[in-house]
Amino acid sequence: MELTGRERIENILRRKPVDRIGLFEHFWNDTQATWTQQGHLKPAESLCDHFGFDLELVSPFEMVADLDFVPEVLEETEETRLVRNGNYAILRTHKLHDATPEHIDFLVKDRTNWEAHIKPKLKAERRRIKFEDYRAAKERARRAGRFFAWSGVNVFEILKDVTGHQWMLIGMAEDPDWVRDMAMTYAQLNVELQEMLFAEEGLPDGIWYYEDMGFKQRPFMSPAMYREIIEPAHKLTIDFAKSKGLPVIMHSCGYVAPLLPGMLRAGIDMLQVIEVKAGMDLLKLHREYGDRLSFMGGIDVRALYTNDRAVIDAELEAKIPVVKQGYGYVLHSDHSIPNTVYYDTYCYFIQKGLALGRY
Repeated sequence: MELTGRERIENILRRKPVDRIGLFEHFWNDTQATWTQQGHLKPAESLCDHFGFDLELVSPFEMVADLDFVPEVLEETEETRLVRNGNYAILRTHKLHDATPEHIDFLVKDRTNWEAHIKPKLKAERRRIKFEDYRAAKERARRAGRFFAWSGVNVFEILKDVTGHQWMLIGMAEDPDWVRDMAMTYAQLNVELQEMLFAEEGLPDGIWYYEDMGFKQRPFMSPAMYREIIEPAHKLTIDFAKSKGLPVIMHSCGYVAPLLPGMLRAGIDMLQVIEVKAGMDLLKLHREYGDRLSFMGGIDVRALYTNDRAVIDAELEAKIPVVKQGYGYVLHSDHSIPNTVYYDTYCYFIQKGLALGRY
């Protein structure tokens, strides 16, 4: 019997029998624009609808510290824009294509500026919540039979926007109590905002946290530092989700395998995105944790870059028959799909992956 997307993901998160592996994906905005220009997609068409994804996400919270701060453009060229934002951080963004903003400078480099300029502004105000966006996405998912997840950033991902990685990591070494205070403050803010939203608009089916805690071959912190500084904040946010009966999916780019025992202690149910080029090994993780953790991703997006079906076949055939065992897998690349991947290539990737992933 064919399941709905909601039923399928609910079972996968609990590693219960399903009809096939799940399906979801992230794309760079450039990709949707390119495929629309080529006539493959309608303008502003839902990719969830178009490709039949099993999940739908919505990110309804505004976590910038100063909600009243008007971003200042400090410098602008044909290709980039240098902006000071409501975290009093200066970032360089690209205008012509999607890219991660470049960190230039931060007001908050120590406890003093955190306590003076940021912490007092972190109040659980209604204007931080996009109630209508949540309501509309929840209804779209319900009509389509998709699993609906609230999504947002957890504490490490928020802190790097406030202090940058450099000052946060120096703080972990030199003033761990300060970084722990920041992490717990943002964790509590997330929980208080979720309480407000869910009380008015109802619960989602699950929680999706973005939390990039690694880079190539290394996490940003040791497992000991994770346990001491970040894990208590993760546990606070995840315990709240579990108190509402909600499973938790945690996204992390980079190499985070050494942190997984701690993430499991904190209570995650699924790890996403399992970045191959950073050193993550989906098959190894499945062997070690597949009895108690579900997975989404781990398919090397560089195989799709080639637009060569034989290369894609080899990547999928090496992994899907293995990781579908135990019913805990969702098909997804190990990163977002760029516009260098042809539309037909991506459609083939889905077709081949789901064919291999049927039970």
